[in-house]
Amino acid sequence: MTAFSGLARNFIQLLFARIGVGVGEAGGSPPAHAMISDYFPPGKRSTALSIYSTGIYIGILIGFLMGGYLNQHLGWRTAFFVLGTPGLIFSLLFYTTVKEPRKGATDLNAIPASEVHSLRAVLKLLYSTKTFVFLALATGLHVFCIYGLVNWSPSFLSRLHGMKNSDIGVSLGLIFGFGGGIGTYVGGFLTDHFGKKDKRYYLKIPAYAILISILFAGGALFLQNIFLSLFCLCGCAFLHSMYLGPSIAVAHSLVPAPMRAITSAILFFVLNLVGLGFGPLVVGLISDLLKPALGIESLRWAMSIILLISVASASLFFTAAKKIVVDLKLKEWTEEN
Repeated sequence: MTAFSGLARNFIQLLFARIGVGVGEAGGSPPAHAMISDYFPPGKRSTALSIYSTGIYIGILIGFLMGGYLNQHLGWRTAFFVLGTPGLIFSLLFYTTVKEPRKGATDLNAIPASEVHSLRAVLKLLYSTKTFVFLALATGLHVFCIYGLVNWSPSFLSRLHGMKNSDIGVSLGLIFGFGGGIGTYVGGFLTDHFGKKDKRYYLKIPAYAILISILFAGGALFLQNIFLSLFCLCGCAFLHSMYLGPSIAVAHSLVPAPMRAITSAILFFVLNLVGLGFGPLVVGLISDLLKPALGIESLRWAMSIILLISVASASLFFTAAKKIVVDLKLKEWTEEN
């Protein structure tokens, strides 16, 4: 569908091609998460899921660095072809080389793989599991901050610091690509390491990272020196990304193995609905409302809403951490009986 985007002759065709991309991407992650949880035991699961999730930031890096170059020198249609066609090769490679593991293969008390759960049953279980409810809300608000910052950073650097578009693309590609990728892995590694003794660290470490990120976000938005602002943006990218692997691992630990794919799907539904759906939109609306009074400074103050939202997100992560031990013991008791 990415390659088909390059064949679009009007807006409607491009719209449906992009919708196809979204459907394909959204349908790929939940079963991939479930397979990784089947391949790796709980003590290594957060790290494994984090390594998988670094692909997001590798994509951001390639997109920023290659997208602009391809568009400028070969045209936007060729850019879609070049970036989309390899997906066909990778899909065949995946199909022929990766074996689907037995559901719950690395769990101590796995429910038989033949057992099927309805969507209603999964939703009922997740709603009754307080850890998941607070986790979903926490990740949703956190991703609100991530997309509110990432989507408006190019405009911020252009308007407030006078950077050229070419410099912005390279800078943000390196910042979010490397900073986000490294942070994602570190988050998984740290939570698996400290989580061996106390499962609450799977949620506490992302919460601490979010709180520390507030200082870097404030520096990125209000420091006048462009190099310090970019440095703080890199700190944000590193700290903001530490939540993803641990969040998926915790969600999977709360449900039986056959429920993991749909659990990931529901978590990402909330995460994208709140974060991607409202983050950039709300920042843009606030900026427009403040512009008559503040001019170009309106964007700076509109983006600063992420400082407050981050506090709320961290608080929800801490609340989920308080619930996880009880919910995990309840799950173990249910499986044993």
